[in-house]
Amino acid sequence: MDFAPSGRVGELRERLRGFIEGHVMPVEHEALTALDREVGPGVAYPAILVEMRERARGEGLWNLFLADDEQGAGLAGWEYGMLCEEMGRSPVAPMVFNCAAPDTGNAEILAEYGTPEQKARWLEPLLHDHVRSCFSMTEPETSGSDPTKLAARAELDGGEWVINGRKWFTSGYNGAAVAIAMVVTDPGAAPHKRASMILVPVGTPGFTGVRPVSVMGHDAGPGHWEVRYEEARVPESFLLGERGDGFSIAQARLGPGRIHHCMRAIGSAERAFELMCEHALSREAFGGPLAEKQFVQDFIAKSRIEIDAARLMVLHAAWKVDTEGKRAARQEISMIKVLAAQMHQDVCDRAMQVHGALGMSDDLPLALMWRQGRWLRIADGPDEVHKMVIAQRELSRFKPAAAPVGSAAAPGDP
Repeated sequence: MDFAPSGRVGELRERLRGFIEGHVMPVEHEALTALDREVGPGVAYPAILVEMRERARGEGLWNLFLADDEQGAGLAGWEYGMLCEEMGRSPVAPMVFNCAAPDTGNAEILAEYGTPEQKARWLEPLLHDHVRSCFSMTEPETSGSDPTKLAARAELDGGEWVINGRKWFTSGYNGAAVAIAMVVTDPGAAPHKRASMILVPVGTPGFTGVRPVSVMGHDAGPGHWEVRYEEARVPESFLLGERGDGFSIAQARLGPGRIHHCMRAIGSAERAFELMCEHALSREAFGGPLAEKQFVQDFIAKSRIEIDAARLMVLHAAWKVDTEGKRAARQEISMIKVLAAQMHQDVCDRAMQVHGALGMSDDLPLALMWRQGRWLRIADGPDEVHKMVIAQRELSRFKPAAAPVGSAAAPGDP
């Protein structure tokens, strides 16, 4: 494994960093405010972001997440991970480069499983226009950590899917053009074959936004919405992939997405770390700069160790996906999902503590970064589920192998 960036990746990373520092961070607060005020039905991005997005596209910093050379940058997963780290330094940067979730995951599965008609109608606008999508899976009545228990249904009727059910935390619904809904199409099938994914254009009769779900006091912008499907009808051809493959498509979507989230968390943690170090050197208290206090030095040392450790683990997981496939890297992906989210929480918390009351305020981005990072410990599978899966896989390596057929069982075996 050699994680030294190629000349091209190094050049892209420097250009991204320059763009973010020169164009994004100076107007970051204004962009976040505009997202809350301007986004709504028919408006995916505020004007300030549309302007930056056009500038980024003109500079070739666009659709970097796609692994093909035709539509994207043609980067390996671990190479794109390095760019994700740069984009993670600002909460609006992924949108600027058309690399924000849930659009990236939706575009990836549309590219892999979509029909030519679906790609023309939904993928092309997602890649080339100022259009957003949303992902509609989690439900209020069922456990989001166990998608085999989904309750929303879709039934075929005269060449149309008729969808009924409630969803919430439909991320990005406000201002989106289309939802990818994961719903039960075969209730009597095996648990992992019950659900399918169906494309549902926003504005379809019977598909309505009930309310934005307030997340840690924030309910504006694209948001996380509760939505309702009541006899919502779409053509049978809007099925994404094969019937009953919803779970496997979701898994294919989540693997790379978790790596992207982790690398953005590392970029965010790096920014928090830099703010902490700068403040520690400039702020004086009790006879000297904070940087001379042992507890601050402990914060800085721990943070440096944890950020670098997380980065190496995430790059290794991405490298394993690239070289051996998503299935072979399941354990590594689960481990980084837990590690990176917790690391981000710890580093941001220390940075807030060093800044004192200022760290609690929204005059700095630290509180926002902490709030968004806390969400990562739930999104794409809660920490506890990943830990359970990690432990089960490890324990299975130590279980005695099944005795060969016809051989005698060992004493005490059943």
